[in-house]
Amino acid sequence: MVFKRLLGSLGVGGPTVDTVLDAGPVRPGGPLSGQVHLQGGKADFEIASVTLDLVARVEAEHGDEEREGIVVFDHFTVGGGFRLAEGEHRSLPFTIHLPWETPVTELYGQPLGVVLGVRTGLEVAGAKDKGDLDQLTVGPLPAQEAVLEALGQLGFGFTSADLELGHVGGTGQRLPFYQEIELTPAPQYAHALGELEVTFLAHPGGLDVVLEADKRGGFLSPGHDALALFTVDHEGVEHRDWNTEVDGWVRQLLDRRGPHGHGHGDAHGHDGGHHRSGPSTGAVVGGVAAGVAVGVVGGMVAAEVVDEIGDAFEDEED
Repeated sequence: MVFKRLLGSLGVGGPTVDTVLDAGPVRPGGPLSGQVHLQGGKADFEIASVTLDLVARVEAEHGDEEREGIVVFDHFTVGGGFRLAEGEHRSLPFTIHLPWETPVTELYGQPLGVVLGVRTGLEVAGAKDKGDLDQLTVGPLPAQEAVLEALGQLGFGFTSADLELGHVGGTGQRLPFYQEIELTPAPQYAHALGELEVTFLAHPGGLDVVLEADKRGGFLSPGHDALALFTVDHEGVEHRDWNTEVDGWVRQLLDRRGPHGHGHGDAHGHDGGHHRSGPSTGAVVGGVAAGVAVGVVGGMVAAEVVDEIGDAFEDEED
């Protein structure tokens, strides 16, 4: 999704910018390539800098209210220090690397309702302008896909995914927000938990998987949240029995008698916003028989999710 913009700070006749990202989803920690196309205006302009901001629409709690806002989570300078002549067209190719904790926006081609973008900025003759804004599509790392696929195979269903302002306590989280993927319980666990939330915190050495269970209360015990963290390597994903491993994680999580535990899978709290749901695609995470499939069973279909993302960006630009 591309929005050409005239540099409003320079008035009519200023240069325009149009950033085109290379086709296909990218992965957390991986390269993102494209080109920034500049079109000269009705005079010569000194281009001081051309920048790219990675932005996300994030939810935050403010008192008793939930609010959404745009957060910049990385910044790159990809050009500058040149004169753009009147009417001149110039293209600046770039390759940047996404942060490892960049949220996942789609699974098996199905949008999850998470809003990410690349915002191009220009600094011209001392004036700055946002310029151009483009949708960013991020697919899962192999280990992330394997964990979600295993949860789907075990019978968990996708409810929603959102971005929460705050930090997951006790982790090495670097971004100012984290992604929560909310799942309905598999039938064999429905008696023990109301929902399961998954947060991925990737880093060069591996992937931290934070699980939070909304545990149901019993006859003599109230319900509570239980949290645990598990770490896996990026290598050797295809050689692991993920269904058995992830099922063991869930069982270990549900065996906790309180909200915190010790040992492998130490529990951690979420600092700064909590238990908020984003837009739901109504999709089911997981595979069927001979292949993986994500089916829409209600709510928004993929095209509607993309429209919503576009509207969110346009609102941010106003």
